[in-house]
Amino acid sequence: MNSLTASFTPDSSGTSPKQSEYIPHLKVNDGYEIPLLAYGLGTTRSGEDAEKVIDLTVKAIKNGYYHLDGAQSYKNETELGIAIKKSGVDRAKLFVTTKLQNVNCDVPTTFAKSLTRLGLSYVDLYLIHAPFSAKSPEQLQKTWADLEAIQASGRGAARVTPAVNQIEYHPYLHQASDELLDFCRERKIAVAAYGPLTAVTKARPGPCDDVYAALASKYGVPEGDIALRWCIDQGIVAITTSGSEQRLQGYMNRLPAFKLTPKEIETLAEEGNKKHFRGFWTQNYAADDSRLRN
Repeated sequence: MNSLTASFTPDSSGTSPKQSEYIPHLKVNDGYEIPLLAYGLGTTRSGEDAEKVIDLTVKAIKNGYYHLDGAQSYKNETELGIAIKKSGVDRAKLFVTTKLQNVNCDVPTTFAKSLTRLGLSYVDLYLIHAPFSAKSPEQLQKTWADLEAIQASGRGAARVTPAVNQIEYHPYLHQASDELLDFCRERKIAVAAYGPLTAVTKARPGPCDDVYAALASKYGVPEGDIALRWCIDQGIVAITTSGSEQRLQGYMNRLPAFKLTPKEIETLAEEGNKKHFRGFWTQNYAADDSRLRN
């Protein structure tokens, strides 16, 4: 069987990846490729016992999750670094993300401390976790310039044009009139989704419930698989923070075996537009603010 990369390379334009025997990679504007399914050490793992976090992350890596999404604010960069070493997987095969907690700090020093905690000489992606914490546009621009300097040093992956924008994304935070996705795609900025399972885990009951159930029955998979494919089939990176090895194995085994049709993607989006639900950063947004933001 021909490999996916030999026949098709999805990119940040939003083009849907073809069905394949494994999870495809997304090519971003700086030439790097990111696995479209990631394992996140987000708020779900934050505060958990260190050995548990390490164990879960090692299991994720050994089950094929080579895109690892961490952050300074999760307070488990050390555990992520230990898990990378314990997994035995070559560092060069992994795509490691961490994030700057806020812009009100000495960025180079903060980044260096993240590398020390991770036990790594570089990360593949360094994101500003909460850009809305900037006190002014000028402060945010200064922070971005600091990230550009880090990239130039070879220790991180910032670019003059951002390579990745990570946002909460699911049918209940998807508005057809929102310009963010178009903005990113026009500039070849990849989009990564945290909370892609929100509509099936946090926001029930809702108008998408019957659609998820019908599609899960059609494809013979759990509804969570449908939620993840809804992102992947739009060329959007989907991040899962599952603590179940069985569930992680299931995603990796089942997700490559089916693909939503354009009409099914559209139907979920249309039903999702009937309800607004934000699962994260709720303290920073008005209750009726349905715009997509990182």
